[in-house]
Order: sequence, then C-alpha cells, then structure tokens
Amino acid sequence: MIVHAHYPLGEPRVEREAQALINGGYEVDVLCLRSEKELAFEVVDGVNIYRLPVKRDKSRGHAAQLVEYLVFFMLVVLRLLSLHPRRKYKTLQVHNLPDFLIFSTMIPKLGGARVILDLHDLMPEFFAGTYKQSMDSLPVRILKFQEWISCRFADHVITVTDLWRNTLIERGVPAHKVSVVMNVANSHIFNGQTVKRTLNGDHRFKLFYHGTLSQHYGIDLILQAVAQLKDSIPQLHLTIHGRGEYLQSLLDLAKELQLNGQVTFSTSLMPMTDLPAYISQADLAIVPYRRDVFTDGVLPTKLMEYTALHVPAIAARTPAIESYFHEDMVQYFPAEDINALCNAIVYLYNHRERLQQLSVESNRFNEKYAWENIAGQYLGLVNQLAVTQNSTHHQ
Repeated sequence: MIVHAHYPLGEPRVEREAQALINGGYEVDVLCLRSEKELAFEVVDGVNIYRLPVKRDKSRGHAAQLVEYLVFFMLVVLRLLSLHPRRKYKTLQVHNLPDFLIFSTMIPKLGGARVILDLHDLMPEFFAGTYKQSMDSLPVRILKFQEWISCRFADHVITVTDLWRNTLIERGVPAHKVSVVMNVANSHIFNGQTVKRTLNGDHRFKLFYHGTLSQHYGIDLILQAVAQLKDSIPQLHLTIHGRGEYLQSLLDLAKELQLNGQVTFSTSLMPMTDLPAYISQADLAIVPYRRDVFTDGVLPTKLMEYTALHVPAIAARTPAIESYFHEDMVQYFPAEDINALCNAIVYLYNHRERLQQLSVESNRFNEKYAWENIAGQYLGLVNQLAVTQNSTHHQ
C-alpha cells in the first residue's frame, strides 16, 4: 500500500482495506508520510508501516504541492528498491492523490507484480471543483491525461462510487478493469447496536458535523443556519469536529455571527475508535455539501458513519447521495439553500417522530452496503490479481 497521507489516523479507507487483507492471510506493508512525532517504522494491528520523511502542507501553493508529490514519489521508488527484493510483493496498491504515484511501482511491476490504482477522488473533478475551472480548461485536460495514462499503467482500477466508475469508463478505461469499493463505515467501529446513543442529557438540541474542513463541504452554511435559528431554538448547539484549510475562516465566521454559545469546534486528532461515542451524542447530523463537478460524485463517508450509528441526518441533495439514499433515510434540502436548511432543522426539531423514522430507516443502507460484504469483494479482487501474477510468473 502506497499513500501520500498519514497512516493509520489519516486514511480510514486505507486502514480498512489493509485490515481486510490481513484478515485474508496477506502480509501488508504501508508506505506513507511521516510527521515529526511518528516513528519511521512501526507495526500497528499487524500492518508494517514504513514512514517517509515528507511533511504534508496544503497551504504552500500548487508548485510546492507538486514538489511535495515528486519528493514522496522518489522516496517511494527508493524504498521499493530496498524492500521489493526482500518482500517480493505480489500486489501493490497505490492510493491517489496524486494519480501518477502509480508509476513509483515500475520496478516491481516489471518483475511481475500486479498494480492496483485506488482512486479515492477523481483529480480532474477535484481540481475543477476546487478552483472553479471548466472541465475543458487546459489544467483539467492535463489532469485527465494524467488520469488516463495512470489507469492504463495499472492492472486494475478501483474507485468509490458507481458514478465515478461510469465517468472513468466514459473517459476510456475498459469497464472490466474498473471496480467499486465503497467507502462505507467500518461496522466493527461504527455500529449502532454496540454504541449507545446518549441524548438530551443537557436538554440541548445538538447538531453535529465531522470531517475535513473545506469550502467544498459547506460547513459555513450550518453556521449561518444556526445564526438564524439561535433565537427560535434557544437550546440549539452545533459541534464541528475536524481540521483543514478552512478552519480559520469558519472560526472567523462564527465570531462574526456571535455564535460563541452555540458552536463548539473540536480540532484535536481523535482515534477512530473514540469517534462513534462522540458522534452518538448528537440529535441530528448535517452533511451540507455544495454542488460542483466534484461533490456531485462524492458519497460522503461521514453520512454513512451517521447512518451506521443510527444518527438521523440532513443532507444536501446531490446526485451521488440521492443515488444511494432514499427520502426515508435522510432529510434532504436543496444544496446551498440556507433557508431550506433552516426549515429542515426546525421541522425535525418539532417532529421527533420523523427523527426516529430517519434513525430506523437509514439502517436499510447499512444492511445493503455492509463493509463485511464489500471487504469480501475487495479481497476477492486482490486474490484474483495474485493468481494471475503467479500464473504469469510461472509461464
């Protein structure tokens, strides 16, 4: 596993897949970033973690971000030169961003190893949505080419939703070469049967959001909604748990809207195992994504974690969310419509039976898309690639 992120805290998807492989009898090495306080080598839950001395910093601009990617790329190449002769990898899985990190596996691939490209996000859409670029603009066309050639180099490509699988096929990736491994909640951690909800201990109506703090995700819309409702719902309180480049803007907005008594920001790193109990204190979770070419294809992991814990949720109506969640499972509102978001909060505050319905009905999603089933499909894919690697090697 190769990922330009921190492990295990930084990437739950990578951690889930690594554990699925461990449970399936594989040995797993992860090559990832290293912060100042982390060990260069560590074994966590059976996974061998090799951390490379690259510091992640999204605030330094495009050129510095590219240099960071390239430095990590070269360090991965060098580390694989020392590890592969000893470990003799059958399969290497590269997680984007960036897509071109897949080429760091060139030497093991030439030796017969199979290579998987795991597209957590589609880079062309991510760039276009973040920087308000047309999908036909030159930077986005360059990213499309980078994506195409990376997918061509890979033996198999996996992504997170059927919408993005279809997008990749439309851009020229053969259908048989693309699979979906959804980012569903880890049911061993996010489990409404084992994590008890603790509601109304302080008589507040508690809203909740967690995850990366980015302008994409519309967290500022919740702050504006709380500002409008704080007089009509005196007990209203919002907890925002997460970190990201948008944090200071949100802190400034909360101050401007005079929400000191209505909003709590939680920015400390929290072990994944502690998060469910924290979330379960909420009466209502909110997923207020803005709509753009990127978020239209994103199925938020946070929404799946809320439903796994039976926490009712309000969600912006986007194509990806709507394709997986029926009206009975979430309370929808038109994306970026603050008045509609306010109305949804007020409605659920006044109609607790609807809150209960959302809590119960959302479990249908959990039953259909259980991680145990998806992990089995993922393990089967890796097994199949390992089999073809062996047959090719013997030939």
